[in-house]
Amino acid sequence: QVWLVESGGGSVQAGGSLRLSCAASGYTVSSLSMSWFRQAPGREREGVTTTTRGGYTYYADSVKGRFTISRDSAKNTVYLQMNSLKAEDTGMYYCAADFRTKNGLGYPSQYNYWGQGTQVTVSS
Repeated sequence: QVWLVESGGGSVQAGGSLRLSCAASGYTVSSLSMSWFRQAPGREREGVTTTTRGGYTYYADSVKGRFTISRDSAKNTVYLQMNSLKAEDTGMYYCAADFRTKNGLGYPSQYNYWGQGTQVTVSS
């Protein structure tokens, strides 16, 4: 069993930055494929970024160059650094984990473990 707890969400003006954290327990983040998804009201949950067990990273086109995913094995935590935030980045952000290898962002159905989510609101 993997437990995930997100933190770091909040309200920020467009152009600002936030850093989300996803603290894992039960297994080490290095043994997992770790991803961030987000969901805006009335929309489907979408993949934002993935870091695989092999160290590959993938980003949605909408966040490339602005968002960065990273792992801290010592803290067993995955981070999402979000810069140059836009109003369209608003949504609930979820951390997800899975033991299976990923070759891209994937779909929510491909992840077995989820955090409770953290809200990000960007005002224009």
